Amino acid sequence: MTRTSVRIEGNTLRLPGGAAVRFVRTLRLPETGTHPLPPGLGEFPVRRVADHADTVPEAWRARGGVMLPVYLREAMWLSFAGTAEPAALQVGVGKVCAVSGKPWSDRLSRDPQNYVVLPRQPWLDGINSGTGTVRQFVAVPLGLGATVEGQVTGEEVWGGVQLQAFTLNDRELARWREEERRRAEALRARGPRPPAAYGAPMPMAAPAAPGAAPAPAGAARGRSAPAMGLGVGGSMRQEVYRDERRLTDWAERPAGRVFVHLVTPPEWRRITGEAPPPSPVDRAAYTRAGLPWFDYYDQDAEDLAPTDPLRDVKPVGEWIGDDHEPWQQPGPQQITPLGDAPGAPVQDGDW
Repeated sequence: MTRTSVRIEGNTLRLPGGAAVRFVRTLRLPETGTHPLPPGLGEFPVRRVADHADTVPEAWRARGGVMLPVYLREAMWLSFAGTAEPAALQVGVGKVCAVSGKPWSDRLSRDPQNYVVLPRQPWLDGINSGTGTVRQFVAVPLGLGATVEGQVTGEEVWGGVQLQAFTLNDRELARWREEERRRAEALRARGPRPPAAYGAPMPMAAPAAPGAAPAPAGAARGRSAPAMGLGVGGSMRQEVYRDERRLTDWAERPAGRVFVHLVTPPEWRRITGEAPPPSPVDRAAYTRAGLPWFDYYDQDAEDLAPTDPLRDVKPVGEWIGDDHEPWQQPGPQQITPLGDAPGAPVQDGDW
């Protein structure tokens, strides 16, 4: 793998410099109250836009990147497990920063901070919305005004998710690698630590549909597709950590970026010839099964305060109607405290 290309390994996006991002399916929270972290229910399958150039809309080909299938009002979170070296990762929702609420930028900013620090930030479940909380990422169509993009900017142009990674500068990266070498020597005798359960992959990625094939070449040229973006759902206890490094410790320019298109399940089948993942899991069935939720706390990290643009974003239920699926509260015993080969590079485009 080169350091200059975004690649897909399984369903993990590998950005230059070692940042790893997986999109994880999860339970959608109720839009009232504050909740523990919902569990991971398998990864969204990720495919390169360039591999389906004859069946994706023209605008997608121009933007390049990757795509994944998501149901209306389905929730997701981003896992950064497997990140190899420190990275400053910008996360955009319709080219609105999910951390600061400011417009997309090719530069890092500290006031307000417009990125998360990897691997210190293990995951991100939603937009930075309050002290020690985030509002859950929830998929909605463009055109209703329900997305974060629509509420912050007044327009819905981009949709999807945007990722951009910055590495440490050469001096700081060399210093970090030497510190890691010394730490590894000191800890070698202790043996491996058990992995955290939250975000552990589960076998729910979409298999190829038996006998299915992509639509005939040219079938989608000039054709549009239902555009999806991210709005917000319920609130959960999760901190977005303040960067403890100096801004000058990071490289001035991004190492790599990728546009992530969100595809409706019918369009996913038409474009790729694959079956989309099964519909979102039933809340009551999950809770009855006694499966876990999580509380994560890091006493050494400082949480970012919410910014004005994100503070007033309304949940999707206020735009597309109430959620009539009954909520099943997890019991205390269910809440757990937590202290394949590289393929072709992902093609970037004009966005």
